[in-house]
Amino acid sequence: MQVITSTRELEAFCKDAAGYDFVTVDTEFLRETTYWPKLCLVQAATIDTAVIIDPLADGIDLAPFAELLANPEVTKVFHAARQDIEIFVKLFGTVPHPIFDTQVAASVCGHGDSISYDNLVRSIVGAEIDKSSRFTDWSHRPLTEKQLTYALADVTHLRDMYEALRGEIAKTRRESWVADEMAILESVDTYVIQPQDAWKRVKARVNKPRDLAALQALAAWREQRAKDNDQPRGRIIKDDALAELATQRPTRPDAFEKLRAVPRGFGRSSAAGEIIEVIKQVEAMDKSALPAMPDRPRGPSPKGAIGDLLRVWLKAVADNNGVATRIIASSDDIDAIVLDDNADVPALQGWRRKLFGDKALAIKHGRLALAATRTGVIEVPVDPQ
Repeated sequence: MQVITSTRELEAFCKDAAGYDFVTVDTEFLRETTYWPKLCLVQAATIDTAVIIDPLADGIDLAPFAELLANPEVTKVFHAARQDIEIFVKLFGTVPHPIFDTQVAASVCGHGDSISYDNLVRSIVGAEIDKSSRFTDWSHRPLTEKQLTYALADVTHLRDMYEALRGEIAKTRRESWVADEMAILESVDTYVIQPQDAWKRVKARVNKPRDLAALQALAAWREQRAKDNDQPRGRIIKDDALAELATQRPTRPDAFEKLRAVPRGFGRSSAAGEIIEVIKQVEAMDKSALPAMPDRPRGPSPKGAIGDLLRVWLKAVADNNGVATRIIASSDDIDAIVLDDNADVPALQGWRRKLFGDKALAIKHGRLALAATRTGVIEVPVDPQ
C-alpha cells in the first residue's frame, strides 16, 4: 500500500496516471464544524496502481494532482461526486474534467435512486465493505492500517464498477442520459453558491415583496458570514429563524426575544447587530426597488386529474425503461408541469424531456391519451378533429 507524502512521489504517480484512460478518485474529509470541507485524504487508482495521497503531509504540493484532474484525456471516476468535486473546486478553482459519477450512471441503468457505494459494490462487484472506519477522524495522524485499507477499497472497487456500468450504458444506449447528468456535475455553478442566490436554498414561503427582499438580504448575509468565518450555515442561524426574521424584521436587540425560532439571548450577539443593519436597509428600500414576487401560474390543480394522468404516464415510462420514477421526474416536477408548460424542472430538460416531458405535455393538452391493456399502459394518439 503506497501512501504518498511528498510532492516528488505525487508527481511520479500523476505522470504515470496520465497515460491511462481513466483514474478513480475518492476523498475523506471533515465538515461538521466548518463551511468548507477540510480535505484529509485523497485516494486514486488506475487499472494497475492504487495510492493514498496525504494532503496534510508537511510540504506536499497538490499541483500535480490538480493537473491530472484537468487532463482532458483522462476520465476522472467518482461515486456521488458532488462533495468530492466541491473540495477540488475550492482548492484548485476548477471542476475536474471529464468526469464519470458511478452513482448517477447506476441510477440511469436501473440500480435505484441514489444507490449507496457499498450497495453498488455488493450488487456489481459482489464484495462486502467493512464500514467501521467510515466515521473515524481522518485528520488524526498517524492513520491506522484499518483506515488505510478501508480508504483504498473505495477506489479499487470503483474501477470494476466503472467498467461494468460503461457496459450497461452502451447496452441500453443511454450515453446521452449520462452525458446530460455529467454536464451538470462539470459546471462550476453546481458548487459555488453566490451569496445573492443563497435565498433560493432556504425552505421558506413569503407572500410580500418586502418579506422576499428581507429573505434575500438575510440569506446573502448568512452565506457571506459563514464563508468568512468558515462555519456551517446552521451555526450562524438556522433556516426557520431566517424565515421568521424575514417576516418579522426586528430592528432592536430586545425584539429578538419575541421570536420563536431565535435562541434566547441572540439579540445581544454580534450577529444580531449585523442582522438589524441588514433589516434597516431593507426597510429603507423604495417600493420600486423591491423584488417582484414569483408568478403563480393559474391553471388546473396539480393534485387533480391531469396530475394523476401524468403520474400514470411517469410510472409507465419508468417501468418500460427499468428505472425508478424519481430518476425521471419528481412529484414537484409533475406539479410544476401541470401549472406551466415551460416550468424550469429537470423533467422538461435533456433526455428526461425526450423520454417523458414532451409526451407529458401532449397528455396535458389532450393530444395524447393513455389506455390500459393486459401488458401495461400504452399511448393512444388523439385525432385533432
